[in-house]
Amino acid sequence: MMTQLDYARKGIVTDEMIRAVADEPMSPEELRDRIARGHAVLPKNRHRSFSRIHAVGQGLKTKVNANLGSSGECFSLELEASKLGAALDAGTHSIMDLSTGGDLQGLRRFFLENSPVMVGAVPIYTLATELVLQGRELEEMDGEELLRSIEKQCGEGIDYITVHCGVTRASVQRLESYERLMPCVSRGGSILMHWMRRNGAENPLFQYYDDLVSIAHAHDVTLSLGDGLRPGTIVDATDGAQLEELVILGELARRARARGAQVMIEGPGHVPLQDIQANMILQKRLCEGAPFYVLGPLPTDIAPGYDHITAAIGGAVAGMAGADFLCYVTPAEHLGLPNTDDVLQGVMATRIAAHVSDIAKGLPGAMEWDRRMSKCRLSLDWEGMIAEAIDPALARRRLEVTHDREACTMCGKLCAVRISRESGGPTSGL
Repeated sequence: MMTQLDYARKGIVTDEMIRAVADEPMSPEELRDRIARGHAVLPKNRHRSFSRIHAVGQGLKTKVNANLGSSGECFSLELEASKLGAALDAGTHSIMDLSTGGDLQGLRRFFLENSPVMVGAVPIYTLATELVLQGRELEEMDGEELLRSIEKQCGEGIDYITVHCGVTRASVQRLESYERLMPCVSRGGSILMHWMRRNGAENPLFQYYDDLVSIAHAHDVTLSLGDGLRPGTIVDATDGAQLEELVILGELARRARARGAQVMIEGPGHVPLQDIQANMILQKRLCEGAPFYVLGPLPTDIAPGYDHITAAIGGAVAGMAGADFLCYVTPAEHLGLPNTDDVLQGVMATRIAAHVSDIAKGLPGAMEWDRRMSKCRLSLDWEGMIAEAIDPALARRRLEVTHDREACTMCGKLCAVRISRESGGPTSGL
């Protein structure tokens, strides 16, 4: 069985490639070439069919992911169904199931059956949760058990998986030589570090990486190489531990591509604004242009309750500098499990950041949406403005116009557009 990468290297344009560029500024052949070079991925498990296929990478629109899933403290299938609906209504390109509580297999099946977009997961969460429920310690996990769990989840249809293969004995040693304020904030990374320390052994995802790649290739699951040593505060950003892991991920990406497995790289979560561009450039160079998937990043740590805004600021800069895939952050980040409204706000804020970055990248056609909105504003076409809004429902709820519908209630008779139009000002912008 061949993967999308195998087909691309043979010069074959697949049906999935054709569908993925339906709303992109490139041809199927251009996408094929980017996939062949490892500069783009098309996450789609060979066992799963869904309607909205998207590719991620160079020259493509910046994509948005929404994290969903239950926790050990809060499990409700009804809530997850509502959150999935909100994420899709808001226009997400992807969802990830990060569940750590309740019926994990049932939830995964629900997302796979009901999501019309790609579905990602972090397989070690499932195994770690099962160990806890069985009363076993995390360090009792063994490499074969972890690989079996990963293969089972890939066989169910997951399109891409986060695997923290770069948390190695060498990178952990580098971490311990730095005085980080927050040593490890990655759940997957912390589980593996705990296992390594208790067992005095190498990370099984690194030790048995070739077996992991074989599993990914067999199901055409895209490997998302996770940043288990990502900074959890801007104070720790861009230190030796983070960069050590990134170097390792670049080497692992080359190994995966050599064997026909698609791969992308996950990036830092907390980075000062002035360092974001450098982080993106480093990743692209060290990982030979592999697609970059970032959480935020958040350029400040002081805004709990508003972290969707913080992340949108960082995401726009990251996207402009080369990030290809933005994982949303919701207002509940650092505070609790997100609810349906949090999901909606998180996706909308991240989609705005993605669009802003596409304009900054000079992506062909990116600014046309803004041009259409501006024409509606010039002609005081309220229905047109609502139709062009990224969130039409919110725009309609917030719209307040004067009785003659010639202005909104902000300016009334002093509306600059109305005055300019009535004075016979230039309209060449139309």
